[in-house]
Amino acid sequence: MARIDVIGCDAGAPNTMAAPQRQLLNGCDCLLAPQRVLEQLEPRAGTQEIHNMDPLEAALAWLSQRHRQGKHCVVLTSGDPLWFGLGRALLQRFPPEDLVFYPAATSMQQLFARLKRPWQDAVWASLHGRDADNLVARLRCHPSALVVLTDPGQGGLADVAAVLRSTQMVSCYDIWLAERLGHPTERLRQVQPDALPMDVDPLNLVVLLRRPGPRVAPLPWFGLDDGVWRQHEDHPGLMTKREVRVLLLAELNLPPCGVLWDLGAGVGSVGLEAMRLRPRLEVHAVERRVGAVPLIRGNAFTVGCDPQRLHVHGSSALAVLHKLPDPDRVLIGGGGDRQAMVEQAAARLKPGGRIVLPLATLEAFASVQHQLRDAGLEVHSLQAQISRGCPVGGHTRLQPLNPVLIVSGRSPHQDPATN
Repeated sequence: MARIDVIGCDAGAPNTMAAPQRQLLNGCDCLLAPQRVLEQLEPRAGTQEIHNMDPLEAALAWLSQRHRQGKHCVVLTSGDPLWFGLGRALLQRFPPEDLVFYPAATSMQQLFARLKRPWQDAVWASLHGRDADNLVARLRCHPSALVVLTDPGQGGLADVAAVLRSTQMVSCYDIWLAERLGHPTERLRQVQPDALPMDVDPLNLVVLLRRPGPRVAPLPWFGLDDGVWRQHEDHPGLMTKREVRVLLLAELNLPPCGVLWDLGAGVGSVGLEAMRLRPRLEVHAVERRVGAVPLIRGNAFTVGCDPQRLHVHGSSALAVLHKLPDPDRVLIGGGGDRQAMVEQAAARLKPGGRIVLPLATLEAFASVQHQLRDAGLEVHSLQAQISRGCPVGGHTRLQPLNPVLIVSGRSPHQDPATN
């Protein structure tokens, strides 16, 4: 079987490829390339068949037919075919032994060449057919340079700016926009998040460059220290402790997106950590204590949660549950009519959903287990007995925290977290 040579080139100057690749190009029977590359190639002589790469499926079908006929085919594409390029689609259609790849400089390499900046410390995130979770995760590590591969149909410059705002990092980074890199009409410019340009070419990259200054240590991915959270001045310490918070998040088994009810939210610590782990979650935090709404919103700002996905309700749970969207996950904390909250949560829980309750007494533990089973949920329970080391005269002793009983009920249908 004839081979397919997949040659990466400079998108704006495909004729500058190395001599060995040029020989392959000149000697092939069939050439497949994007229209923008074909337009810049030197005039072709001979009997080569030339095909435009758009639409892609039709182009690959054409290539497959010529390949089966034993013809020597060349695929010409910009950059590195195996870095967010055509390489994956080709490997899905043709045996690896029939393909030979010749990479050129990627768009990311070209970008840093234009910026005249070393890039060994750079990281990247892709929005090609993806949501912004990957970008949020990268930003939390405070990289010195972050390249965002945009997608005109999924996420672009405006989405990058929105993520910067939601993570409170607008003041930490300069935003650079690179358009049509390698083409005669390429453009590189710094933009402001509050005044984004309207004339953005769909062929673009965004790079975030961290501004000089002392680096702020990023918050942990989860399990934030208790001291991070602002608390109610009249009830300091009345919050879910860090170790218990971690267990509750594990029991919730958060889906990538959906609705979380945090009933009896306290200072909001569990619901907000859930948002940090799953930025596409919509969280409804319900807390009737006076001052809870500004307190929870302030904590959300501190830990970098998207305020548009957080809904804080300053009332009793039973007064607002009828207004909330059906939940994928429910966390029921202390206070209020627990039995009624469990009853309503179980009745409205989506297939595969979970209800989790931290409890302090054996009587509540037994009652909740029976109620969840009667609602047709699969019940799982555990006890957390945690002690923290504390210094005593140059030694360390274990100071126990109050034991916590955790009960979770799961709908026996497909869990969206496993999709």
